[in-house]
Amino acid sequence: MRKIEGFNVLHIVNMNAFSQFLNQISGIPLPIIDPIISLDAYVPIDISERNNAVLNFDVADSSAWEKYINSYLSTQKKIVAHGGYLEKRNLYDRSAYFKNVTAVNKRNIHLGIDLWCAAGTKVLAVLGGEVHSYKNNKNHGDYGPTIILKHTVSEEVFYSLYGHLSEASIATIKVGDLFSQGSTLGFLGKAAVNGDYAPHLHFQLVRDLAENSGDYPGVSAACNLEFYKQNCPDPNLLLKIL
Repeated sequence: MRKIEGFNVLHIVNMNAFSQFLNQISGIPLPIIDPIISLDAYVPIDISERNNAVLNFDVADSSAWEKYINSYLSTQKKIVAHGGYLEKRNLYDRSAYFKNVTAVNKRNIHLGIDLWCAAGTKVLAVLGGEVHSYKNNKNHGDYGPTIILKHTVSEEVFYSLYGHLSEASIATIKVGDLFSQGSTLGFLGKAAVNGDYAPHLHFQLVRDLAENSGDYPGVSAACNLEFYKQNCPDPNLLLKIL
């Protein structure tokens, strides 16, 4: 991974321009899950440390999470709950994969957008691209089956990461496979395969993958956040859900 201490003002200027570039790719929302689900059926959700409701159940229990998400969607009369970019969360405390010795290195700031909906929901390629890599990240609290697409738009190269998919989503895929914008990339996985979460899609944009393959940090410690904010711009620049 590129050294974080080498990040400087020039990188920030370049990344601000890149965010503007992403925003201009489309003037309308780009679908990322089954388009039969209208944007009218989406609702924001807050699962940050500020949400006291998250303290009222066992965050280590994926079935409790699923019950909470389903109850929230039912109450809101919606199908998809979305949000989470740069959200500070406590839920990662349940997993040794995210724990560090010192508080300053604690990884708990989310770098992508989550879309919480039913397992088996169709996941689409948000832009045309080729498969850069894929992997089943099996650590508890990790992505589970993951696909990373490489995009080239107006000579700009960047990547999109789709995490918490079903195992079938990566069963026959190959590096270099091409997907057109809006084509079916995979399907959401159940808790048993998706890192032990309630079913959802983790969608993240990455400017520089460095040496990563089939994986990229989706959660940052506060001490590294400036780097990751610049290297992982807001996915809603493309999705335009809000």
